[in-house]
Amino acid sequence: MAKILTIEDDALTAREIVTELANNGNEVESVGNGREGLERALTGAYDAITLDRMLPEVDGLTLVTELRRAGIDTPVLMISALSDVDARVRGLRAGGDDYLTKPFAPDEMAARVEVLLRRRRAAAPETHLAVDDLDLDLMTRSAKRRGAELELLPIEFRLLEFLMRNSGQVLTRSMIFESVWGYTFDPGTNVIDVHIARLRRKVDPDGLPPLIHTVRGRGYCIGGTI
Repeated sequence: MAKILTIEDDALTAREIVTELANNGNEVESVGNGREGLERALTGAYDAITLDRMLPEVDGLTLVTELRRAGIDTPVLMISALSDVDARVRGLRAGGDDYLTKPFAPDEMAARVEVLLRRRRAAAPETHLAVDDLDLDLMTRSAKRRGAELELLPIEFRLLEFLMRNSGQVLTRSMIFESVWGYTFDPGTNVIDVHIARLRRKVDPDGLPPLIHTVRGRGYCIGGTI
């Protein structure tokens, strides 16, 4: 569910926007003036914003300019009765991500918001991985299972990250060796088995359902049903 802020002073238009976006499974908040809209948008708590061009107190161009100046990159769909090319260009150059003219079809508006949300999700760097109750924070390089911190060596962290990025898939020793160690697998070495055993003791302590599985004759897997 995406959290969307609608900034629109016309009550009927605001109701149409909120209803359509909510019907598409989003959580929508609505405000009717630019000053309050700017205050809320500056929190960075929203996944997208629909923004009327002409607003009381703070106009849409000023609002989006202030957002970008503050480093808030929330995607903004500008909506305006001004349909000439110059107005659209000014809106986009001020920091808007898309521009829709009034009157508009509600389903087109919702589709444009969905496009902005998809772009945002595609551009967002991955900072967290999770498999069942196991969490891996790629920013702090830390791991937890059921909230308990796991003390991992750097090579164990890389090994766990590779397993979790491919959760539910059987990974051969060759795949693991080349991705984690970075060179060709030597079938005569047991280094992977040793590190998997050490990692398993930390990730799957007694009393917890095992997450790391050995698939006989094939390799290893984390999560999923084996």
